Amino acid sequence: MTTTSTTPADLDHLLSLVRTSVEVIARHQDEGGAYPASPTFSAYKGYAWFRDGSFIAEGMSRAGQVESVDRFHRWAGDLLLSRAEQVAALLRRADAGEELPVEDMLPTRFRFDGSDGQDPWWDFQTDGYGMWLWQLVEHTSRHGLPLEPHCEAIAVAVDYLLATWSKPCYDWWEEHVEERHPSTLAPVRAGLLAVAAAHGTDGTALLDGERVERSRAVAEQISALVAEEAMTSGRASDPSAAHLAKWFGSEMVDASLAACVVPFGLVEPGSAVAEATLEAVARDLEVDGGVHRFQADVFYGGGQWLLLSALLGWNHARAGREAEAWRHLRWIAAHATDDGEMPEQVPDHLRHPDFRQEWLDRWGPVAEPLLWSHGMYLILADELGLIPDTSETLS
Repeated sequence: MTTTSTTPADLDHLLSLVRTSVEVIARHQDEGGAYPASPTFSAYKGYAWFRDGSFIAEGMSRAGQVESVDRFHRWAGDLLLSRAEQVAALLRRADAGEELPVEDMLPTRFRFDGSDGQDPWWDFQTDGYGMWLWQLVEHTSRHGLPLEPHCEAIAVAVDYLLATWSKPCYDWWEEHVEERHPSTLAPVRAGLLAVAAAHGTDGTALLDGERVERSRAVAEQISALVAEEAMTSGRASDPSAAHLAKWFGSEMVDASLAACVVPFGLVEPGSAVAEATLEAVARDLEVDGGVHRFQADVFYGGGQWLLLSALLGWNHARAGREAEAWRHLRWIAAHATDDGEMPEQVPDHLRHPDFRQEWLDRWGPVAEPLLWSHGMYLILADELGLIPDTSETLS
């Protein structure tokens, strides 16, 4: 573990936040297994997302919290099984060439009991279902667990993605339902490839042959489509510096694009496109270690998000840029509360400060704690060697 000039006191603080993050997530996890987005924030309270939950589960899995992550996957699997008939009908209609209306899709967020929410929401996003498949394979592989108990639920998730992957949908931030976003397609592709390559304990393929073939075909289609339609033209001074765009046909950048490199591998880490994408995210959206969502973001004035700082740091760590990764970890740690809880975003460097009060009036203070922030902190801490091999010291 290279700490790049971290003092013993600093290291103790960083380690204490690892323990606190585990404790915060464990304390708020619903008894049924769902990871709440935020236990107190008015717009999130009582709801769980597959997207948030998958990243939270990845952090907890790395921290050795196997039972917690197992419960999350059982919750998600049971939820999917309860909607198997709906998904089967969607796939039949898609295969028949029928246009599927947004109203017929699965929700993007759920109540803890697996039911649909009753509050209006921007409710068609496919990325979380791919993320769930990806994380389930990561978790079971990491801890030597069988995938067979999840086979039926995996098949439902795969069928849903086969039916819907090509449709425009809301992005990570519940915006632009009319567009197609690389940061949505990246986890869809990663999840399909992960389960297509997975095997049971007896060595046989986890999925049937048709689903394996179709999953791999969709993954190839996504790669080709992104290469053809989701690239910017590059800077005027350097047209070769083209990178992934916020959506197809755009020249804008979004911090979620970093996930297209690590962990989802839509573009090869270290490739020219990957490096140009990460450079664009850092150039346009990072300030002093904190990362904005996108330049036009007005949500609570457009602050810096802890989870996005961790995502960019994760990429730096994988690329061997440890000093940059440590800088992001320290920035996150510096913005935890005195009791170690981590918010969704902070107002140190607002892009559009005139809009902050509007959101405070609408939904109250920023989400705190945001469990996704804690999960991403655990991931980056693990990338930097701060999480021990066993979980004893984290309990």
